[in-house]
Amino acid sequence: MSDESADAGESVDPDEDPANGDEEPSPSSGSDAPETPADSEAEAEAEAEAETDADADTDTDTDADADHPVETDGEGVVGGHEPGSESDDPSYPDPDEDVGGISTPPDDQEMPLADHIEEMILRVAVVLLFASAGTAIGLLGASQAIEHIWFNVFPYEIENVPPPHVYHPLELWLTRIKVSALLGIMVGLPVFVYQCYRFMKPGLYPHERKYYLAAVPTSVILAGIGMLFSYVLVLPILFEYFTFYAEGSADIAYALGDTFDLIITLIGFLAIVFQIPLFIMLAIMMGVTTRRWLADKRLYFWAAFFGLAFMFTFDPTAMAPILVGITMILLFEGTLLILKWVGVD
Repeated sequence: MSDESADAGESVDPDEDPANGDEEPSPSSGSDAPETPADSEAEAEAEAEAETDADADTDTDTDADADHPVETDGEGVVGGHEPGSESDDPSYPDPDEDVGGISTPPDDQEMPLADHIEEMILRVAVVLLFASAGTAIGLLGASQAIEHIWFNVFPYEIENVPPPHVYHPLELWLTRIKVSALLGIMVGLPVFVYQCYRFMKPGLYPHERKYYLAAVPTSVILAGIGMLFSYVLVLPILFEYFTFYAEGSADIAYALGDTFDLIITLIGFLAIVFQIPLFIMLAIMMGVTTRRWLADKRLYFWAAFFGLAFMFTFDPTAMAPILVGITMILLFEGTLLILKWVGVD
């Protein structure tokens, strides 16, 4: 009885089968089932693909780091772009670099329109001040200048030169003012060119400033040559033609005011016309145009030259605009010929 009671009092292991305590669990039970060869091959292929993708990602990151190196100073990013910003995109331009080769002049600054207008008015006032001073000085010797010009523009001997005729009371005074104004223009022209340079200087590159500064004395010299050319050559030819045209048909009597209107107009206009070589040189040096393009469009320029000549130097005989138009064409073609000779395209 005691042995049976002891056997009955022993605890029973729930994991053991009461019928067969030493028997192994069934192969079909849960996750302890043995793997088949097909499952092993699938897992091996998946691991191999994962390793291949990881290697490819590593190579890509290495190439990206080589293309866009990032320097650090122990505290943060020094070179390159901060991760996560839109600057990580390689197509995003660096703000410190010139995009497309575009840069700005060193002194270029944004200014309100009112400041630009105020500066322009002040610089125009300076030009007018110098021109007025030249005109006032010219008034002191205007009578002598009128006499000198009158007896030199006609191609005849002094005794045969027709005297000037005055047809209204203020004609002499108005003529003196016109001659003095011509001197004022000669004085104000270099000042005008220089003030234009000062106004545009902040928007000019260093090489453009160099060209402009070289153009100031050149412009004055060319204007002087144009005035001298008009006084020595064009005006004598023109008045010889006028005299020959009227001789034998009427008594020659030139009005003082009308004659000096034509003289001053021609002298002033030819001073501007002789700037053509300078304009062409500056336009080519600054990349605005090329010699070949100007040569290809020469007929258009010829037509424009004659149009300007007839507009500003019109006379009923058409002799004055023809002379001025031919002069403009000769200056244009001569400049292109010199540029071709020195090898400028």
